[in-house]
Amino acid sequence: MRRSVRVVLDYRPALRQRTGVGEYAHEMSRALRRQLAPSDDLMLFSSSWKDRLPAGVIPGAIVVDARIPVTVLNAAWHRLEWPPIEQFAGPVDVAHSLHPLLMPARGAAQVVTVHDLHFLDNPGNASAEIRRDYPTLTGAHARRADAVITVSEYTAGRIRTQLGVPSDVVSICPPGAPPWERRREPTSNGPILFMGTIEPRKNVPVLLGAYEALVTRRPDAPPLILAGNVTPACQVVLERIQQLPLAGRVRHVGYVSGAEREKLYREASMLVLPSLDEGFGMPVLEAMTLGVPAVISNRGALPEVAGDAALVVDAEDPRGLAAAMERLLGDPAFAARSADAGVARSRQFSWDTSAARLLKAYASAIERRTRR
Repeated sequence: MRRSVRVVLDYRPALRQRTGVGEYAHEMSRALRRQLAPSDDLMLFSSSWKDRLPAGVIPGAIVVDARIPVTVLNAAWHRLEWPPIEQFAGPVDVAHSLHPLLMPARGAAQVVTVHDLHFLDNPGNASAEIRRDYPTLTGAHARRADAVITVSEYTAGRIRTQLGVPSDVVSICPPGAPPWERRREPTSNGPILFMGTIEPRKNVPVLLGAYEALVTRRPDAPPLILAGNVTPACQVVLERIQQLPLAGRVRHVGYVSGAEREKLYREASMLVLPSLDEGFGMPVLEAMTLGVPAVISNRGALPEVAGDAALVVDAEDPRGLAAAMERLLGDPAFAARSADAGVARSRQFSWDTSAARLLKAYASAIERRTRR
């Protein structure tokens, strides 16, 4: 019979607007609490000067809420490796960071999650804190970690080869499909949907060029909806969609979450995600779950996630992207088959399965820590 364990997980990515990493933190915490024994403790750590993490956000989990500005704490953690998490949470067995840099700990096994390594390829497109810390520290932190968690085989391969992390330290724990029921009927004339933060790697300018080509050939094409916050580097996207021929045909709705996000998928004729790189690509899994056909690029983990359920095009080929969108609009039978394949594919992704893998990674991390 195993002893009880105390896990502290950095819940800060889910504290406010939950994008991909935040959704992962929230849903994995829920599944992890279901997988842990009743005698085990799951503590959700948060730090902010003004935003408080409410008790009960994850039933059965303990909230550890520090009134410290996140930028101040991150600077101390990343550069000074102080204060240890035990100063906030008490004795713990596992300290799990949801980003690539370690959560300082006195005695706990240290676990990091690496969602992608795009910041190594294009550091100039990242936030100031990421530019300052991630490129110089990630490799050393990953090699020191007692376990490294990632979300796809694609990213796992990069962690092994680019960061020099041994294979037995890396565990793949992908996101699970959302608990959404498949929509009853495909929507052939619904909007074309892009879902995600509008940043350089999402390749939205190529999508806009492809959409311009599409409406030239097919004036009755449905509108294009861009759902996601816009980073400063992509403000030009907002300027472009206000000019002809996109004005009145492309709509930016900003960040969406929960029921609003699901509603956009249910109304869409397709999802289009032409990213230059993705560690996973959660919108593809969300679309497949509902039976929404998807057009994706041939980059990153997107082909791995979609399997044979999506149309795959070259990320830098707007003509090919336009042709793929046109095919889904003009061939309802093909779109229906794509939807069926997507639903079947989505059933292979389970939060509970990933949480069970994570528990095994924790056990291995604790064992490694005791051998040090």
